[in-house]
Amino acid sequence: MQRIVFVPMGDVDNRIARELAPPGYELVQVTAGSPELHAAMPECDYLVGLGEPSMNDAFFARAPKLKLIQLLSAGYDRCDIEAARKARVPIANNGGANSVAVAEHAIMLMLATARRLVWQHSSVTSGIWRGNDWQNKHLFELSEKTLGIIGLGTIGKKVARIARALGMNIQYFDINRLTEDQEDALGVRFRLFDEVLKSSDLVTLHVPLLASTRHMISTRELALMKPSAYLINTCRGPVIDEAALVTALTANTIAGAGLDVFDQEPPPPNNPLFALENVILTPHLAGPTYENRAKRFRNAFDNVQRVARGQAPFWVIPELKELIA
Repeated sequence: MQRIVFVPMGDVDNRIARELAPPGYELVQVTAGSPELHAAMPECDYLVGLGEPSMNDAFFARAPKLKLIQLLSAGYDRCDIEAARKARVPIANNGGANSVAVAEHAIMLMLATARRLVWQHSSVTSGIWRGNDWQNKHLFELSEKTLGIIGLGTIGKKVARIARALGMNIQYFDINRLTEDQEDALGVRFRLFDEVLKSSDLVTLHVPLLASTRHMISTRELALMKPSAYLINTCRGPVIDEAALVTALTANTIAGAGLDVFDQEPPPPNNPLFALENVILTPHLAGPTYENRAKRFRNAFDNVQRVARGQAPFWVIPELKELIA
């Protein structure tokens, strides 16, 4: 019997995994980063969970039967990709299971920044109703504003569809450019990276964290944006140079930001972002929802069964595509 080792993030995950687990497999639950995880690897055929730095050369050496690492997350920046390549073990992400949640969260941050939601809430709860000089708070509508999407993958496309329904004009930059027919169908237009930054009223980031995307938004890029523009990040914190962003927000180089992710997570209590009024912050919770817990395990177990049947798994990360070619 083939063994699936899985790493749930709580009791609900554990229950859903056991409900959806395919018959004919041994399902072994372990805790992330625990000795039990490493002890389970000699007999592990499939690992379902989250990537972690300890999955290095030594980890793969203890797992001679391992055929697939199936992530429950979209991001894979914590994985040792080179170690997986040497071991010839493909890594697959969650297949867009959280794409609806992240897209909705990105739109929520856009609306919250546009309408200064936290300021409005604080005004009511502090007893000053509409606050002081509310006419100059520049509350604005998303309709007819230009949205720039950096990274038009599964999540970026869902953001585009929702934004289009809100009446926004949508432009994007991605290294994988759509055809003109695909752009027409989605209602988007390709622009160069700098063009997107210069001409968008809101910029939303949906890229993986790679060497090429680390600090892709820094001092130069922030200076290109409109002083009235807002920056939204629901992908990975280090995609933005956080120190440069604090400087830009303090100097009003841009109008504000909505962030679900940070350079360090959780951020330290003295993070300078906490002292700024033109940011809205959420605790890296764009992805997890009750609905997509089942989607993640459904995709994971489908991939496990594909590999068991001798088929190539879906959603293998780009850096390891050669392992299934």
